[in-house]
Amino acid sequence: MPNPKYCNSLISYSRFQTREVKVGQIGIGGNNPIRVQSMTTTDTMDTEATVAQSIRMIDAGCELVRITAPSIKEAHNLANIKAGLVAKGYNTPICADIHFTPNAAEFAATIVEKVRVNPGNYADKKKFETIDYTDESYQAELTRIRERFIPLIEICKKHGTAMRIGTNHGSLSDRILSRYGDTPLGMVESAMEFLRICREFDFHDIVLSMKASNTQVMVQAYRLLVSTMMENGMDYPLHLGVTEAGEGEDGRIKSAVGIGTLLEDGLGDTVRVSLTEDPEFEIPVAQALVARYETRSSSKEIQAYDSYPINPFQFHKRKTDEALNFGGENVPRVVADLSSKDEIVPANLFAFGYNYSTQLDKWNLTDLACDFLYIGDKQLDFNIPGTLGIIQNADSWNSTKDRHYPLFDAQSFSNESPRSEVLNFVQLRIEGLTDDFISVLKKDKTIVLVLKSDNENALAELRRAVVLLIDAALKIPVIFKREYVLDENAFQLYSATDLGGLLVDGLGDGCWITGSNVPNKILNSTSFGILQAARARTSKTEYISCPSCGRTLFDLQETTAKIRNRTDHLKGVKIGIMGCIVNGPGEMADADYGYVGTGKGKITLYKGQEVVRRNIASEGALEALEGLIKEHGDWVERPNVEA
Repeated sequence: MPNPKYCNSLISYSRFQTREVKVGQIGIGGNNPIRVQSMTTTDTMDTEATVAQSIRMIDAGCELVRITAPSIKEAHNLANIKAGLVAKGYNTPICADIHFTPNAAEFAATIVEKVRVNPGNYADKKKFETIDYTDESYQAELTRIRERFIPLIEICKKHGTAMRIGTNHGSLSDRILSRYGDTPLGMVESAMEFLRICREFDFHDIVLSMKASNTQVMVQAYRLLVSTMMENGMDYPLHLGVTEAGEGEDGRIKSAVGIGTLLEDGLGDTVRVSLTEDPEFEIPVAQALVARYETRSSSKEIQAYDSYPINPFQFHKRKTDEALNFGGENVPRVVADLSSKDEIVPANLFAFGYNYSTQLDKWNLTDLACDFLYIGDKQLDFNIPGTLGIIQNADSWNSTKDRHYPLFDAQSFSNESPRSEVLNFVQLRIEGLTDDFISVLKKDKTIVLVLKSDNENALAELRRAVVLLIDAALKIPVIFKREYVLDENAFQLYSATDLGGLLVDGLGDGCWITGSNVPNKILNSTSFGILQAARARTSKTEYISCPSCGRTLFDLQETTAKIRNRTDHLKGVKIGIMGCIVNGPGEMADADYGYVGTGKGKITLYKGQEVVRRNIASEGALEALEGLIKEHGDWVERPNVEA
């Protein structure tokens, strides 16, 4: 296919130029830096608490504070919150977050600098109904929406208030779902319906977002939105975010996979990282993601594309031949690295998911057990676990040992050094993928290619390398290898961006990451976390938990911790934990089970999108969730792993 236009360049960093939208004293888009923002979790009617939390956020670096206004009374209280901030010397702009209540949006727009509306529920009530629209009946719905939306546009124009049209994958309207399905196209069209009305009234102080908990859907939707804007001569700024990303390591990795993938291609003008944590803890994560592009250069040239063989708007895993347990229908593999150890003993494998019991002379595996271990020129003098493969430098490869495989560079492989009959690794950079060497690789079906990059634009370079393989019709499996000298936090964010962005597009069959300042256990868990966040391989329970806000009906952090403590051994099960019903039912489409706040002290449980128990007391809700999982056959008892 010809180069799809969703960014300026696939080979060099170039920020997509958008118009500037003024939000109070700051500009979003244009030549402004990428802005960082977050959202309060306090009750909007608690002025003192909301002001205090907003100040903590601002002091942490938050440039725009979003506050929910679920009804007209909260919209009115935004004036008191704004006055409280000004009285303490803070003029940071405020964005009112609106769902379901146009009258709250209209009043808030007279007070604060920006309003966020969700086109999925601003003028619609979601009933999960499939409706067979004719063109005439669909147009009648658009006319109804237009009449409901026009007053807000006029108020925003009069008061100089900016607007975010924020589509959420979990709250698409029944109308959109009926015509476009649960797709990135449906998300884009949901925003475009509202955007066309704004343009009809010459209102352009607009920021757009396409948020989803599924990183593949999120990335595809933003790309399709930009492509649609390019086709129609539009240039509105983009607000980036992975919604309901979760907490801790998982939330950070998932956010980096989604947000970082887009930032790499120059997309994004403001960022919010949605963690199930206090909002001031979101800010350093967002700042670290954004800071990487403040000085991003393109010093190392990457060969231009004649054509781009990957559809960036739909997921299709690159088809590869199978080499042992790589490629084909196999999940991507994780390679761990112990080559720097002076001596390797069984205890070293603990960090990589293998626990050796001396008493029982037995290996116990966790769900995060790496697939291969690279030991360089070393030799092992103990029996390895039955699921583990060992990679050695070709010159030191012990061909007599079971499940030991050689690693070549291009030269040693071309010299036809001794090879394994089942699996051989060849490591090189993009420069090594010459036509002649590609011809050499085509002759052997036992090869897995280890692609390395030290380019600052590593994602772009590694992507280009895979395109060379596709263009050459070479279906060889590929491992992406990256080496980092960073602290633990930066390592997780950068590696999740570099490798996650490739895996989101289905380009890889394995990952191999090292970090000289990072503990081995973190290296390993990050590898598996990236694969899971990119929807490439499931190795643990996935939690789709919202970051909390003033609409939340229970303590999300405490509840999420309790649910995780009871269920984190349920490999492959997805559990949604939602503080209210705004996105809860919709995001249940991407979760196996849902735990949703529907009233003070009341929880509703979902199986997929279906309500199975409504308005149960929160005191017994966790036990009820466990019972629901057992009822549907997804419960297993926690394994007893001996040290």
